[in-house]
Amino acid sequence: MQFAASIALALALAAPAGAVAFQDRDPAYAAARAAGQVGEQPDGYLGVVGSGTPALRSMVSDINIRRKAAYTRGAQENGSTVEQFAFVSGCRLILRTEAGEKYQAPDGTWMTRGSGPPVRDPRCI
Repeated sequence: MQFAASIALALALAAPAGAVAFQDRDPAYAAARAAGQVGEQPDGYLGVVGSGTPALRSMVSDINIRRKAAYTRGAQENGSTVEQFAFVSGCRLILRTEAGEKYQAPDGTWMTRGSGPPVRDPRCI
């Protein structure tokens, strides 16, 4: 029950848009996302779909380092753990995917977003 309360608090205070704003300006990221080479994961981090090139894996690693820094700041500001803050951000980031974009379902499979809502962890609010 404490986890659910922490999730609700983190969800109210999380701002994943700020954590990902820097990558929205990166044309390589936009191209990889549009091509289905990367996708959002339930843990709040970006994932490589398939094996990916070394350059793609490096870009994803850099984005995830920045996300972790943003999640760490956010968690400290609202009294949650980094993992809780990242999870809530993952819920929101998956919800923000658009049709044709990849995301990881709770069972670990990569899915392509259709016109309906994405499949998310049942703990997502």
